[in-house]
Amino acid sequence: MLKPNLMEAKIRTDKKVLTKIDDYIIKENLKDLGMNKTYYVKTYGCQMNEHDSENIKAILEDMSFTESKTMEEADLILLNTCAIRENAHNKVFGMLGRIKHLKETRPHVITGVCGCMAQEEVVVDEILNKYKWIDIVFGTHNIHKLPDILEKSMRKKELEIEVQSIEGDVIENIPVKRDSKYKAWINIMYGCDKFCTYCIVPYTRGKQRSRQPKFILEEVNDLIKKGYKEVTLLGQNVNAYGKDLEEKYTMENLLEDVAKTKIERIRFVTSHPWDFTDGMIDVIAKYDNIMPYIHLPLQSGSNNILKLMGRRYTKEKYLELYKKIKEKVKNVSITTDIIVGFPNETDEDFKQTLDVVNTCKFDSAFTFIFSPRIGTPAAKMKDNVPLEVKNKRLY
Repeated sequence: MLKPNLMEAKIRTDKKVLTKIDDYIIKENLKDLGMNKTYYVKTYGCQMNEHDSENIKAILEDMSFTESKTMEEADLILLNTCAIRENAHNKVFGMLGRIKHLKETRPHVITGVCGCMAQEEVVVDEILNKYKWIDIVFGTHNIHKLPDILEKSMRKKELEIEVQSIEGDVIENIPVKRDSKYKAWINIMYGCDKFCTYCIVPYTRGKQRSRQPKFILEEVNDLIKKGYKEVTLLGQNVNAYGKDLEEKYTMENLLEDVAKTKIERIRFVTSHPWDFTDGMIDVIAKYDNIMPYIHLPLQSGSNNILKLMGRRYTKEKYLELYKKIKEKVKNVSITTDIIVGFPNETDEDFKQTLDVVNTCKFDSAFTFIFSPRIGTPAAKMKDNVPLEVKNKRLY
């Protein structure tokens, strides 16, 4: 059993990130493990989770499992989870309650929890205390080891927990079963080193680490040959792509090289305003196949709250960036994220957020009430905004 450890997940060192191209191996005796068995994967959370599920499905099919259209008929059920908000936690544990009832009538069903929630120490402790009937738990760093984890659990017939709290490496050549024939997710980097005070992602996804450009461009060109029309470049903070690479190669370089492949449409998510460069804006404006769509999380329009959040930019810097993008990128659509009810947010702080919203007139916004995540600095702050006020601000 390998449990997650929050303290270890915080560690950042100068250890070189390795690119491993031969770590995904299925032993001969595991290639038929899923023969005459079906699987069902339910995904919660962001686009990166969706792409992880595409990898998981492909791995299971390498083991001869076939996909079931319904959870009720599957022999293997995996919940690929999100840890960003309490609501996501509650949905997963609610679903586990449904699966427990299902197992009472179909005791052979194998159940697993993976993804970001599996990387949380408190979640695994809760599973050990209240959900011992679950069969496997694995995290974001060892998806490629799923065949061995699954085989071990099936052989031992007991809960198998394999979660690594590490900075992480880059694993190439994991198979993928894409949900679409026309548009595709492409990971360009993993992890995050921003450590915004409310965010659990740096703990669940490891340190910031970029894929080598050649592997990304090979993937794009392969997709073009297969008839794909659109790619979305994924990362917890795509603008920071390349900062950890030995050669000087940044997000603006990558965007330009992907644009030159002539794939019809290119998107990217998610951007952190702090790392959005003028060079990136120029490249987006230059190429017609880079979609004029940018998701630019604001989170708050108050400099006081932005500082408490650890966002590393000010309201003024955000508006300056917004103006540059609007002026240079023709017909650009800009969307955002906003958190209300952060600890110590006053009426004046919230008014500052509304001022930015009224100035920018975003094309859409994902708005949330602050959700404390255990282990983050914000969770230790006094939650001194009444729920009634939070709801009013959200509305």
